[in-house]
Amino acid sequence: MIDFNSIFNITNQQEFDDFALKVFKFQFDNNKVYRSFCDLLYIHPSDVKNIQQIPFLPIQFFKTHNIVSNTNAIETTFTSSGTTGSITSKHPVTDLDIYRSSFIKGFESFYGSIKDYTILALLPSYLEREGSSLIYMVEAMILLSGYKESGFYLNNISELKNTLIDLESKGRKVLLIGVSFALLDLVETFHFQLKNTIIMETGGMKGRRKELIRKELHDTLKQGFGVETIHSEYGMTELLSQAYSKGHGLFNCPSWMRILTRDTEDALSIHPAEKTGGINIIDLANINSCSFIATQDLGKVYKNGSFEVIGRFDNSDIRGCNLMVI
Repeated sequence: MIDFNSIFNITNQQEFDDFALKVFKFQFDNNKVYRSFCDLLYIHPSDVKNIQQIPFLPIQFFKTHNIVSNTNAIETTFTSSGTTGSITSKHPVTDLDIYRSSFIKGFESFYGSIKDYTILALLPSYLEREGSSLIYMVEAMILLSGYKESGFYLNNISELKNTLIDLESKGRKVLLIGVSFALLDLVETFHFQLKNTIIMETGGMKGRRKELIRKELHDTLKQGFGVETIHSEYGMTELLSQAYSKGHGLFNCPSWMRILTRDTEDALSIHPAEKTGGINIIDLANINSCSFIATQDLGKVYKNGSFEVIGRFDNSDIRGCNLMVI
């Protein structure tokens, strides 16, 4: 029996590897879709000795199947935004407490206590639909922050501008998390010089603006907000964990999440460090769905475990949380 809470107590690579192998066996035994996928590859837990040998479920399965690893009641189903007419991904969640633990502990491992921040959210495209895991996360963070100024902003950017200036004058620590097109709209209307605010983009233009390479986007935002770096969040509907970048496009994972890259021609072949390939994600917080996911993103993992997202596979559809194409 796996102690789910111990996922968040992992401290080193060996503990991660041992836990991942246990989770693989658990999901092989309890997730019908994942079991069928492994069977098609003729891969059994008895044959798997390290995490590089674990099969990674193509992320498209979340569009066509219910990916669950237990028979518990579904507490909520997160859905991707997608584009008009496209098939969206669905992530049934049977234990929201695990998601809460993941995003709280994950954020705080990089930035410290949420209670130290005023959380301002500029996420109009997410607020305009239901089922967003990002909105669920940020809403919880707003409540945890405890500051009366924390909250969502939709079209009231003048109020957001005044709040940012007021909090800056008081020396308060602020996290402004926003979708790329909305952050650009803000700095095209107002100009700031912020010293105590973290600007964190979640990626994607959602069809509202032309996609930009990351450097162009970040340079524009740095100039507009008067900050030295732009932070980023890497997450998606199919995950219950997030990676964070404090600048320069380099992301780091919490201790229960890992990135590997696969050969683009041979999906079962895992690349060594610093070789570009398809991004495979191990997210142990996905204990009740599937922890081993082959995404449609292209990236590179460095020897220290950090990674960058370089682009997307040709002809893969635009994700709700896509990063800018490079």
